[in-house]
Amino acid sequence: MMLEKVKERAISGIPASIEEALELNDNYSADSLADAADEVRAHWCGDIIDTCSIVNARSGRCSEDCKWCAQSRCHMTGVDEYDFVGADTALHAARLNSDAGVKRYSLVTSGRKVSPRDIDRFCDIYRKVADETGLYMCASMGLLNRDELQALYDAGVKRYHCNLETSSDYFPLLCTTHTHADKLRTIALAREVGMEVCCGGIIGMGETMRQRLMLAEEARNAGAVSIPVNILNPIKGTALENVPLIEEEEIVRTVALFRFIAPKLTLRFAGGRMRLSQEAMERILRGGMNGALMGDMLTTVGNGVAEDKALFRKAGYKE
Repeated sequence: MMLEKVKERAISGIPASIEEALELNDNYSADSLADAADEVRAHWCGDIIDTCSIVNARSGRCSEDCKWCAQSRCHMTGVDEYDFVGADTALHAARLNSDAGVKRYSLVTSGRKVSPRDIDRFCDIYRKVADETGLYMCASMGLLNRDELQALYDAGVKRYHCNLETSSDYFPLLCTTHTHADKLRTIALAREVGMEVCCGGIIGMGETMRQRLMLAEEARNAGAVSIPVNILNPIKGTALENVPLIEEEEIVRTVALFRFIAPKLTLRFAGGRMRLSQEAMERILRGGMNGALMGDMLTTVGNGVAEDKALFRKAGYKE
C-alpha cells in the first residue's frame, strides 16, 4: 500500500521524502518500483524522450582534484588534451546532431571555469550554431560569475549544466578544490539570468543509497529541470579506478526512486550506460528515465545515435 500511496502523490506532484524512498527500497522489488515510477514518468513526461548531445570543447589539464575525473591533472589517464575546440568542429557536430533529430546541444569544458576571453570565443560559436540550426543550446563551463553567464545567455544559451555530482555530505570526500556551495552559487546565478538548469551527478562512487537520494533532492531544490544520471565507469589512473561496479538492479532501483523524489523533472541517462545490458537499459527507460545524452560523452565513448533511437523505440518512446 505504501508504494501505491507514494506513486499517487507523485502523480499529483508531491515528491517522496528521502525516508519514504528508503522504505520503498527496503520493501519492494526492483520491478515493482520501476513499474510504479514509470506511471509517474508517463503522467508528467509522456512518451517523447528528451535527447541532448555534448561536444568536449576543452579537454584535460583541469586544476581540480575530483577523484572520479579523467581530466584532472592530478590523474594520469592518457586523456586527450587540448585548449579549445575549433569553431568548424563545433559547428560540424551541431549540424550532425540537428540532422539526426537531437534536441539539445552543449559545449562542455574541463577546468574550474572558462576565462572571460574564452567566454567571448564560445559565444561566437553559439551565435553561429543558432544561425545554422534549430538546436536548443546549453553550456557547461564551470563556476562562472553572473556577467559570464549573462554573456552566454545573450548569445542564445538557454540552459546551464552544473552537476552537484553527489550529496553535499559526501562531496568533500571526493573533491577538495571546490565545494558543493560553489556549485549551488553558480546554479543560482544561472537561474537569475534566465537560464534553465541541468543538474545531476554520478552514482556508484561509494556513496550510500541515502546519499544518492540526497543528490536528487538537492538538485530538485536547486531548481533543476533536468537531472543527468551518470553511472561511474571507473577509469584507470583516477583515484576511483578500483571502485566496484554497482549492480544493474541497484541502478534500476536508484532511477525509480529518483522519479519519486523528482516526479516532474527530466531524468537523463548520461555517462556509463554503455556497460549495461540491453535489458537493463530498457528496464530503466521504462522505470522512470525519460531523457538521454546521445553520441560521444566526454572521455568515454557513448552509444551511436542510430543505436539509441532503436533502443528508444523498443522501449516505447516516440521521436
